[in-house]
Amino acid sequence: MRADFSKKTVSVIIIMIIIISGILAFVIYQNGKKIVSAPVEINTTSPQKSVIGLSVQGREIEAFTYGKGSTTLAFVGGIHGGYEWNSVLLTYKLMDYLEANPETIPKNISVIVIPALNVDGVSKVVGKDGRFTVTDVPNDIEQTKVGRFNMAGVDLNRNFDCSWQATSTWQSKIVSAGKFAFSEPEAKAFKNFVLKNNLSAVVFWHSQSNGVYASMCQNGILPGTLDLMNTYAKASGYPAQKSFDSYAITGAADDWLASINIPAVSVELKTHESIEWDKNLPGILALFKYYTK
Repeated sequence: MRADFSKKTVSVIIIMIIIISGILAFVIYQNGKKIVSAPVEINTTSPQKSVIGLSVQGREIEAFTYGKGSTTLAFVGGIHGGYEWNSVLLTYKLMDYLEANPETIPKNISVIVIPALNVDGVSKVVGKDGRFTVTDVPNDIEQTKVGRFNMAGVDLNRNFDCSWQATSTWQSKIVSAGKFAFSEPEAKAFKNFVLKNNLSAVVFWHSQSNGVYASMCQNGILPGTLDLMNTYAKASGYPAQKSFDSYAITGAADDWLASINIPAVSVELKTHESIEWDKNLPGILALFKYYTK
């Protein structure tokens, strides 16, 4: 059977979806004439992705930038790889939050998130590259310890140029700090990233010493670091700590930043099992507010 269609009685509706700079435009036509054009704003924003370097095994070390302000705050997870896997999940949570709530980033601020500096160590523990979930993590913490070091067996947070020495300590253990400062590709990648970007402050996420620890090198704690530490600690509820005294640490990344006059802190989560978002989000937002002054 053949249908008899009339131009006067039949409306043809064409919906064209045009994505331009995060805007959806719906255009509807009837009898060949445009009758509706309704732009709808998207509530999420996509970050600018970059690769700052490669790991020992050739994995990409990624950075994600949100916002376009001249004041740049960096948040870094996973310098101790899969051993501190919850610090990586915390960066994922921050990324998802910023994408869903772009209005929380002040206009003068850019936020750069590096989910994991030791990407090989993360992959060794969770068994996959890129994003993972808590279900991918072994229940036995002893199985995660192998992921603390890079694939050359170096503790990356001992490979930076502040009081560097060939061997350092982790708890009661002697660990390798590499052949020389920045000998490891991951540490060198972070160095180059820092030198290419005008960073206002850096927050490293670790676990599990429960506090906000100031960085320092030969010239002591920078005034900006004290402000950074106190602002984050007050808002989050973590204790503010001017120094880490449990054992001697040499060649730490945040201390190297202090040596080149960039305020930096290490935020230590209380456990290895949680991202403690209810504490860290207020700390992050407090920094946004502080750096709008």
